[in-house]
Amino acid sequence: MAYELEDIRASQEIFYYLLENHELREEEELLLYKAYTEEEAVQNLVKLQGETAGSTIERYGNVIYLVPKEENNFLGFSKAQLKAVLCRSGATDKDYYLSQFVILTLLVEFFDGQGSSSKAREYIRVGELQNLVSGHLKEGAQNLGEEEEERAGIAFTNMFGAYEALKSDEKGSRAKTTKEGFLHHILLFLQKQGLIEYVEQDEMIKTTKKLDSFMDWNLLNQNNYQRVLRVLGVAENE
Repeated sequence: MAYELEDIRASQEIFYYLLENHELREEEELLLYKAYTEEEAVQNLVKLQGETAGSTIERYGNVIYLVPKEENNFLGFSKAQLKAVLCRSGATDKDYYLSQFVILTLLVEFFDGQGSSSKAREYIRVGELQNLVSGHLKEGAQNLGEEEEERAGIAFTNMFGAYEALKSDEKGSRAKTTKEGFLHHILLFLQKQGLIEYVEQDEMIKTTKKLDSFMDWNLLNQNNYQRVLRVLGVAENE
């Protein structure tokens, strides 16, 4: 299919904007937004550029997002990069998987995969999140044997050990070697990505419209949701 030069230029401008900002909002860049949503040729070209760059282009509501694929370490984050950002110095894979378990727990608390919107609550306190993580890990480590953990693909015992190795500081330490500091840095990271609002003085966590849309439109179909529940031990394996 032959494309007009004008369409090619428009698609390049849109894709460059997405590379720079990761999202394109209708109210902020109306002309670019209309070019993408109203011109099929432009949209196809932008999606092709996204595919070439190891990403997908998704529109949720009135926002267009650049979403790096899982293996994209250039536009996204590698395992090593996430470990350095989220975990303490000298962290092992146990610490890394623990950080991902914390994020998974947070998502399940906010989103239940039911009804017209998957969102189940408006906010959660940091202390409640900490208790939930501890409870899920302890329950999983106690109820699943080594063979069951291997079959489920979730090493609860290892993650629980990594979590218990973190100190507890009621004064609200920000050090990654404490449970409170470990959660704090994870929440700061999610806030920097535009996924949550972390009100530190009130120890309150809220989701952003970006995360709400992404969960509603892309992640929480029932198959994915039930799989997440099984990971947390909330739903039994079929």
